[in-house]
Amino acid sequence: MDNLQIVERLESLIERLNEAQKVLYKQAREKAETERIYRMDLAQEIVRLRAEGQPVALVGDLARGSCADEKFNRDLADSRFRATLEAVETIKVQISALQSIYRHNE
Repeated sequence: MDNLQIVERLESLIERLNEAQKVLYKQAREKAETERIYRMDLAQEIVRLRAEGQPVALVGDLARGSCADEKFNRDLADSRFRATLEAVETIKVQISALQSIYRHNE
C-alpha cells in the first residue's frame, strides 16, 4: 500500500468517524430519553399500585412487569449506543494502524 492509498483510506475513515460520532450523539440522547421515560413510568406505576393497596413486597415486581415495553426500549437504546461506540473505537484503531503504516513508509 503506497502513501497515496493510505492517505485516501485515512480520509475515508475520518469521514466515517465523523458520521459515527454524529450517530453516537443521537443515540446517547435516545438512550437518556428512553431511560427517563422508563423511570417516570415505573414511578407512576409504583404509586398507582400502592394506591390500589398492593402489598409492598409485590409492588416493585408488578410495576416492572407493567413497564416491560419501556424497559425493552431502554435496553435496546443502550445496546445501540454501545454498538455504535464500539464502531467508533474500531474506526479509531484502523486510523491508528494506517498512521503507523504511513510513518513506516516515509
